[in-house]
Amino acid sequence: MGNGTKIPLSFLLILALFFPSAPQITAASYPINVWPKPTTFSWRQPQLTLLSPNFSILFPANPYLKPAVSRYFNQIFSEHYTPLVVPHLNVTTSAPLACLSIGVTDLSAQLAHGVNESYALTVPSPSESTTATLTAETVWGAMRGLETFSQLVFGNPPRVASGLYISDQPLYTYRGVMLDTSRNYFTVGDLKRLIKTMSMNKLNVFHWHITDSHSFPLVLPSESVLAEKGAYGEKMKYTPEDVKALVEFGMQYGVRVVPEIDMPELETEAHTGSWAEAYPEIVTCANMFWSPAGSNPLAAEPGTGQLNPLNPNTYEIAKNVIDDAINIFPDSFYHGGADEVNANCWKTDKDIQAFLAKNGTLSLLLELFVNSTLPYILSKNRTVVYWEDVLLSSDINVSASLLPKENIILQTWNNGPNNTKRLVEAGYRVIVSSADYYYLDCGHGDFTGNNSLYNQPPGTDLGNGGSWCGPFKTWQSIYNYDITYGLNEEEAKLVLGGEVALWTEQADSTVMDPRFWPRTSAMAETLWSGNRDETGMKRYAEATDRLNEWRNRMVARGIAAEPIQPLWCIRNPGMCNTVQ
Repeated sequence: MGNGTKIPLSFLLILALFFPSAPQITAASYPINVWPKPTTFSWRQPQLTLLSPNFSILFPANPYLKPAVSRYFNQIFSEHYTPLVVPHLNVTTSAPLACLSIGVTDLSAQLAHGVNESYALTVPSPSESTTATLTAETVWGAMRGLETFSQLVFGNPPRVASGLYISDQPLYTYRGVMLDTSRNYFTVGDLKRLIKTMSMNKLNVFHWHITDSHSFPLVLPSESVLAEKGAYGEKMKYTPEDVKALVEFGMQYGVRVVPEIDMPELETEAHTGSWAEAYPEIVTCANMFWSPAGSNPLAAEPGTGQLNPLNPNTYEIAKNVIDDAINIFPDSFYHGGADEVNANCWKTDKDIQAFLAKNGTLSLLLELFVNSTLPYILSKNRTVVYWEDVLLSSDINVSASLLPKENIILQTWNNGPNNTKRLVEAGYRVIVSSADYYYLDCGHGDFTGNNSLYNQPPGTDLGNGGSWCGPFKTWQSIYNYDITYGLNEEEAKLVLGGEVALWTEQADSTVMDPRFWPRTSAMAETLWSGNRDETGMKRYAEATDRLNEWRNRMVARGIAAEPIQPLWCIRNPGMCNTVQ
């Protein structure tokens, strides 16, 4: 028998007493579902219509819409998806759907933060017309509509839900996924598959955490020695050509690619230890043991090294890196890192020791670095994203006066809603990545060797099992999280959206899909249309059946998404709920 929680019968009887009319939520009560759930879905007389063998998609000329239409056309006729719960609806064969006509108002709108992604989709009943219409303000909205249309089609021969109208737009403009490719390497093919699945879920930003203290896999023309000496191997690098292809691939799927190049003291272990392989003179505590006996740790985890703000060569190399990164990543956002500066690492350097002895502070060191690099990045017409620590760290931070609100976005990961509140109260735009909800690596224990934590007598409470951010973040926890919790209306407007994060100490290509999906799908829906129904009630109960179906469809599309329930639950609707 599995290790699931056993719920006492008496408790269930009490629930039944107080909630005798709790509805049975089943997938069958809503015959066909779209994930994420559209903001408006009107289907008064559910029915199905066959697609004509001569079905066509009409669309205006656009270099990104054309491949999208081709992709979805092929998928519609080759997928032959079989739902877990097959809709029992009449299929009209006399007048099959002959055409999907796409209209776009602004064909020149670029894929950028805040671009309009709304669309409206009408699939008429056969008695009304044999042409469906998809209208959107931009090409990117049309792509979202094409994804929705594809999810309305199933079976062999293909049939589509008809007699319906959908009007749809996202709640949040920033709906992201972060993947760390420094701790473990991921192929370009892996990254493309991730972007492809993001597009299926109507996510729009791939935050690529490319470099870190463990490796520097990005080949930069001006500083090729960094990858030459800092990558794990010759076949574990990303060339400028790889980046260009990935950015273009993202454009075709409506997903922006935002780079994060870890710098100075900016990032967990400074996350610049890999730079020391090429330039040891600009990195403090490089390749030292991370947690020496009897001393304070030099890093949050194995892999030490932070850029030295007092060395003039630091800035020459940093600016070369920034130039090259901006040249190969066209997005207007540039992520500068900036979390968890380690004081002890800096203090191993003699010049920094002398600086501190003359009444200098570690925060002044950080300010020196930010003052020397931030204006340079801004001069390249970039909006800079930093992790929250640059402002909120209690040990090492910079003054808000150095972080102009019009140019800076802060990404929060600590203390849940509390830090979100602190940042918006300070007037900053915010991306929410709360480790309590959105860190997908949590709950897998600790990766350090020779760890006595695991050598305990039977019965010892291991707490979170060694995972600093445990327990495992379930899809239900992710789905129910309100990223504007505790904010007033004006403060909530500063929250741009959210982003799940996968740090990869214990993840690589072999587990990428199940670590992300379908948990990331849960976030995708909440950021697109929310997690509440029309009455304001949380809709996680009915979302379970829909997510089961969506996960199954992702698997059918080649994505190794993990299951959320036994198949028995799906075949026996309502029987796996805590209350019937």
